[in-house]
Amino acid sequence: MDQIPVFIPGAPLLLSLVVPLLGRAWRRSVFPVAALGIALSALASAFTLDRVLEGGPFRYWLGGWAPPVGIEYALDEVSAFVSLAITSVALLALISTRRWAEREAGDRPGVFYGLALLLVAGLTGIVLTGDLFNLFVFLEIASLAAYGLVFIGGRKAMVAGFRYLIIGSIGGTLYLLGVGFIYFATGTLSMAEAQELLGSSESGRAVQAGAAFIFAGLGLKMGLVPLHLWLPDAYEHAPSSVNSLIAPVMTKVAGYAMLRMTLSVFPPGYFTGAVPIADALLVLGLIGIVFGSVAAAAQSDLRRMLAYSSISQLAFIAVGIGLGTPLALAAALLHVANHAAMKGTLFLAAASIRLRVGLQRTHNLAGLGPRMPVTMGAFAVGAVAMVGIPPTAGFFSKWYMAQAGLQAGQWIVVAVVLASSLLTAVYLFRALEQVYLRPAKPEPSGRHHNGEDAEEHQPPSAAPPVRGVVARASEAPWDVWVPLALLAAATVALGVFNAAIMERVLLPGVTP
Repeated sequence: MDQIPVFIPGAPLLLSLVVPLLGRAWRRSVFPVAALGIALSALASAFTLDRVLEGGPFRYWLGGWAPPVGIEYALDEVSAFVSLAITSVALLALISTRRWAEREAGDRPGVFYGLALLLVAGLTGIVLTGDLFNLFVFLEIASLAAYGLVFIGGRKAMVAGFRYLIIGSIGGTLYLLGVGFIYFATGTLSMAEAQELLGSSESGRAVQAGAAFIFAGLGLKMGLVPLHLWLPDAYEHAPSSVNSLIAPVMTKVAGYAMLRMTLSVFPPGYFTGAVPIADALLVLGLIGIVFGSVAAAAQSDLRRMLAYSSISQLAFIAVGIGLGTPLALAAALLHVANHAAMKGTLFLAAASIRLRVGLQRTHNLAGLGPRMPVTMGAFAVGAVAMVGIPPTAGFFSKWYMAQAGLQAGQWIVVAVVLASSLLTAVYLFRALEQVYLRPAKPEPSGRHHNGEDAEEHQPPSAAPPVRGVVARASEAPWDVWVPLALLAAATVALGVFNAAIMERVLLPGVTP
């Protein structure tokens, strides 16, 4: 049991080296082996969370070497909870998109699943590590895996992926530069030791510059406005098996890393006194919430709409860090898990729709609800949760964030949270209106289009949309919709059990 934490990033990391070799000799084995690696990581995360809740936080030294010589994992309520959320969502996404992966990976399934495992290993490593430089290593592992996965999608995806690579590399460089300043000021890379040394000495210019560089770099990785330019194209043009994996978890982990800096590296109150980073995050977060919602409402492409929606939802995490109170930080962490479940549900539903009918524009989905009841039912649950309607998960993280804003005297936070719910309802309920309230009509005689090709021949202004492929649609195979349904159920479960999660896990984890 003492060695279980190393299996969280270790299992997918080890199997990421094995799967490409298996892909050459035995192609059918790569998917079950990849699923096994992420399942072992999720199981280890669950055991770790149980141990933390029973016995309190603990630290794991890799190879038995204590810091500063060795690398330390810091296991507490927050890291174990986020790790479980990441691995669980990633496992369901991997299973649900297996049919897409078979198409998109072509004759290289081993490479695809190896990169997917490497991505999960990097993300969980970011969450667990207690070492500033080791966080950079895992951050770049996850980023390189994400770049490679996005490139699989073809020419447009390669252009979007190249932009993602350039901006992500700048973000990693800024973070590493900030870590260098912290190391020069403290002489250590251990988060706990750095916090102790920074708390017992006056803040110098090097530490202030290091903090600014670290948060700028993580802001780029997170897609925080105005550093979000890479995100919409990467999410829209990435393969369906890829955006369903990276959209729910990738940027949230960068947000978690930013939050971890406030909890474990810099002294309490540092970002409101020595460096005004908290105010900057609060302002940028509020702008991002509104901008992302308005931009999403202007989209007709389902995946691009969800991409801009992610920008808005990620900004909630920045607002929580900017407020800085225990309730706000706990609300931000709850939103990390909630958004992973909600956005995973919506992207998996979009992938299921494209698998069956080849469409992704919202005005072309009229009448699809009765023909794909499970897929569209799960989409409806995810949409309702994103809007913030109880008892779904989205309501409670927004509720706690609004409460934190009131306690801090920031009424604008409450106003923006309410406005974001209304704007989210505009674009998601518009999609649900097409799906459930608009009838599907037969295609006109003499025109026989199918799937995405049909979308090129019908203008967005067509009313009502006419799609023979919708009229002939049926529910996706069970291995596609079962994980999707489980993720939709998790979206409700996170809302129903929100009080227990906050009181037993998150609030103890963020309270000094």
